[in-house]
Amino acid sequence: MADSLRRLINNESCRILQEKLENWYKDYHINSCDQNLNRCCEIIEMNSMIQGQLFTILNQTAREGGHYAGVETIKSRLLPWLGTCFSSTTSGRPFETSLSLIQESIEKERQLREFASTRKHEIQQLEKELNSTHLQLNLVQQELARSRSPSPRPCRSRSPSPLPLRSCSPGRARLTNAARHAHLVARFSDIYAQERLDAQTLLRTYIDDLEIVQRIIYVAAVESFHAAKMAFRQFKMRVRKTLSLTHSGPESLEDTVLDYIVRHEDLYDVQASVNEVIRAMNINPKISFPPEVDFIMISSLVRELCRVAFSMQTLVPPLDIAFGADGELFNESKYRRSYDSDFTAPLVVYHVWPALMENDSIIVKGEAVSKRGALWSRRSRSKSRSRSRSMSPILSHSASPSRTLLPRSRSPSPIRSGSPSPENELRDTPKRRSGKWWALLLSVKINAHIASEMNI
Repeated sequence: MADSLRRLINNESCRILQEKLENWYKDYHINSCDQNLNRCCEIIEMNSMIQGQLFTILNQTAREGGHYAGVETIKSRLLPWLGTCFSSTTSGRPFETSLSLIQESIEKERQLREFASTRKHEIQQLEKELNSTHLQLNLVQQELARSRSPSPRPCRSRSPSPLPLRSCSPGRARLTNAARHAHLVARFSDIYAQERLDAQTLLRTYIDDLEIVQRIIYVAAVESFHAAKMAFRQFKMRVRKTLSLTHSGPESLEDTVLDYIVRHEDLYDVQASVNEVIRAMNINPKISFPPEVDFIMISSLVRELCRVAFSMQTLVPPLDIAFGADGELFNESKYRRSYDSDFTAPLVVYHVWPALMENDSIIVKGEAVSKRGALWSRRSRSKSRSRSRSMSPILSHSASPSRTLLPRSRSPSPIRSGSPSPENELRDTPKRRSGKWWALLLSVKINAHIASEMNI
């Protein structure tokens, strides 16, 4: 820039222009019209040459100042002058139109600066992730080089790494935690609205009782979360054992392990969890089903529940389903009643779908059935069935009321007259513990226990 300005001064163009202007002013009245026009064009040409040199100097000065240096001066001085000149000489538009154009150009420049700043921030983030990836790659290469060395370590030779080492980006799990949380909660609700109803429709073709069908689906959901959590704990232990051999980054080992699991959830053996759920359902005492029904028919529902439950364990904090038990007090903040429920009943008869919770807070309500009297009648029927299966065959014989009520007294007095009581006979003579006296005493005690439970 200094050289161009020096050349402009040495040419003395401005001084010559000033002299031409003064001579033209002296001879203006004696010159003809053509002579004055020629003088004016000559001065304009010389002025344009000087302006061209000045614009060159302006461009070089702005370039030396940096990318955004001099922007305010150009906006406040040069652009308004150019807009005024062009509007007054060529277009004939008012000055306000040129100002609007200038404002638009200023707004575009501001947007370009903001875009450049955003892109710069994104580039910096990408560079950080790239550096982290290079760091992990170097660690993996060092580990591979050590494993190929002629002096292998005993612990590694005996137990090779059970997991494939892939590159992972530290901090990914925490950066995406909110987005994954929202996605998994929405997916849990979608399974309730779609896959659950599909499984219910499929089971209803084999089982007429809707309660049994809904119990089966609820048990499948509970067992799926249990199997997925167990698989996650085992998978996390394997990843921690593998990455602890090479971990030396700025992130903690737990964060690195969680990042690895989030990036490589495809390594989760979901089919093993499905098989575990089906085995648990086959021995669950709360559900009964016809012999022709196989729980494999709802394996698609179990598979989706296992995947969602496994992914929920990678959140901070993790999500889990709420514990539910038949006969618990109905909680409005935890469950919503099914359409066939008694809305005045205080207790839950059985559960249709579990509630989803984070720590101690319910984030998605479950569904439960509440009816008055149904729970107690079901319990009495189950008790009577269990008693009828466990009664001794001796109880089929008739027993006198005195014998039945005798053991109810906590400290019965010995019989003073007549034959001794069965208890005294057995206490006095151990040899009589076999035979009819022992059978009679056992019958009396069992009858007394049943009578006390039935409040007779």
